[in-house]
Amino acid sequence: MINRVRQLRKERLMTLEALADRSGVTKSYLSKVERGHSVPSIAVCASLAKALGVPLDHLFADAEELVEVVVTRAGERQALTDADEPGTRYEGIALDAGTKSMAPFMLHPPNDADHVPFRDHPGEEFIFVHEGQAELILPSRTIPLGTGDCAYFKASTPHKIRSVGARRAAVLLLVTDDHTDSSAHQASRAHLP
Repeated sequence: MINRVRQLRKERLMTLEALADRSGVTKSYLSKVERGHSVPSIAVCASLAKALGVPLDHLFADAEELVEVVVTRAGERQALTDADEPGTRYEGIALDAGTKSMAPFMLHPPNDADHVPFRDHPGEEFIFVHEGQAELILPSRTIPLGTGDCAYFKASTPHKIRSVGARRAAVLLLVTDDHTDSSAHQASRAHLP
């Protein structure tokens, strides 16, 4: 993903400052992302994708490599964060899929979410607890979720997720584009095969 942000920025003849301004991310943080010194959250990735005018999944795969049907085996999910990441660990799913309205990820939230900031971004999210126990934490309440439970919500609602129990939960996360700006959405899809 690191090189994709830089590549997409340069393809658009954007400076680091311009992308930082458009995405709401600081220039210093964006520089760390592009150099591989920091792994952005899904919320930051969504902001970067919107600023770059591409679907979220394009930050993780080349548009030229996208195909119509993609099978991602359990052992083939691409780690998007380090295995020893103390915060949420993300794994990419179906990164090479062609035109799609959602970006799927497998996430493993931390047990301690006290130091994890609330995230919000355009679009919608669907989470499904595949293994373990988790909590969806909103500013106003905490929603416990067990294996097989799911939640669907507007991603503009500040939120974070934590694992409950000795082991990190495995949570399927689906993030959709913001469909309120249909012209930008259609434009971002126009270059796909």
